[in-house]
Amino acid sequence: MEYLPVEVVGNILSRLGAARNVVIASATCRKWQEAWRNHLHTLTFNSNDWPLYHEFSTSRLEILITQTIFQTRGLQCLSIIMDDVDEFSAAPVIAWLMYTRETLRQLHYNVRTTPNINILEKCGRHKLEALTLAHNTITGVEPSYQRFPCLRSLSLSYVSISALDLSLLLTACPKIEVLTLVSLDVVMSDPQAVMELTTNSLKHIYVEAISLDKFILEADSLEKLHLKDCTLEVFELIGKGMLRFLKIDDVSVIHLDIGENAENLEIVDVSNFTIMWVKFYHMISRSSKLRKLRLWGVVFDDEDEVIDVETISSCFPLLSHLSLSYDLRETALHYGLQGSFVLENVIVLELGWTVISDLFSTWVSALLERCPHLRNLVIHGVVSETKTHEECHTLANFTSSVVRLMRRYLDVEVQFKYE
Repeated sequence: MEYLPVEVVGNILSRLGAARNVVIASATCRKWQEAWRNHLHTLTFNSNDWPLYHEFSTSRLEILITQTIFQTRGLQCLSIIMDDVDEFSAAPVIAWLMYTRETLRQLHYNVRTTPNINILEKCGRHKLEALTLAHNTITGVEPSYQRFPCLRSLSLSYVSISALDLSLLLTACPKIEVLTLVSLDVVMSDPQAVMELTTNSLKHIYVEAISLDKFILEADSLEKLHLKDCTLEVFELIGKGMLRFLKIDDVSVIHLDIGENAENLEIVDVSNFTIMWVKFYHMISRSSKLRKLRLWGVVFDDEDEVIDVETISSCFPLLSHLSLSYDLRETALHYGLQGSFVLENVIVLELGWTVISDLFSTWVSALLERCPHLRNLVIHGVVSETKTHEECHTLANFTSSVVRLMRRYLDVEVQFKYE
């Protein structure tokens, strides 16, 4: 170890992450102390890493963090995550940010202070590339002054911000590529909760646990859209057809419109979602490059609707991974599997049930016949703790039918995943 360059030692200490571990390791010898002071680039204070964080008074914590940060030079990544810790005074926190902001590339910040600190004012106009904020309030964004010329990733969780300020914040980030919004407290001046965001550089957006009347996103370069646990009346995406990944998980939305952005879609993953099949199919029907389609736990707006697998076969010729799970009825077999179509390129087939019935084994068999090049079959099921005699009988019949079925498809690997 004595022959290691001090810069390498600095990289080793940086990989330890947790500030307590870094301080202990740096006491090894003078070289390691020098590495800590001059070549450490990553430092993390996380209240979940060390139980004593919760036992110290806030003034003691402020002193410890201040002493540790002020002994370093050139920090590039700073994480201060203080969950379930009392509010800090604003002055020491401002001192941490001012001391590190010239060299900082990444800031992960979850600190409650009295009074509230304007993080944008302290960190703007510098080299920051990734900013993660939690449990904070953002007000009065001024793009001309609070500008982030290098920021590529922005994450806001449990942050109070107005729709206008969020829009202005994106304007202040001309190179932003990744945006994460989780449980925002969106402050509205109008009775109708409307959010309009415009960005030319954004490639990936993740939105979770947000309720709005209308959400309009104009993003010409967007490649990945993920909505989770949201309640929206209207969601509209305006772009230039760059979208490749669409995931909708447990979202309530009356009007969903991705416009002309479906042509390059490669993955569509929809779960726990109420759909009108005709309308949904029309939305993604131009996705001729689609390789993975997952419709899991979907509920049909009309009881007579079914997923037309023949239509899937004809419109998505490159499809290689198909996952389906929904409430099976007789119509799913009679109308959803009509014709002599073949899913030529499907090599992975995932099928699931929440309430098993005799129809399921028939459905599995019918789909297997239409996948001549299948390699993997994955069966997902929910098995209740208390089972009636009828449920046990149905499950036993299904198991027997799968055994018989697999004798015909020896090249197919079968997996069972039960909850």
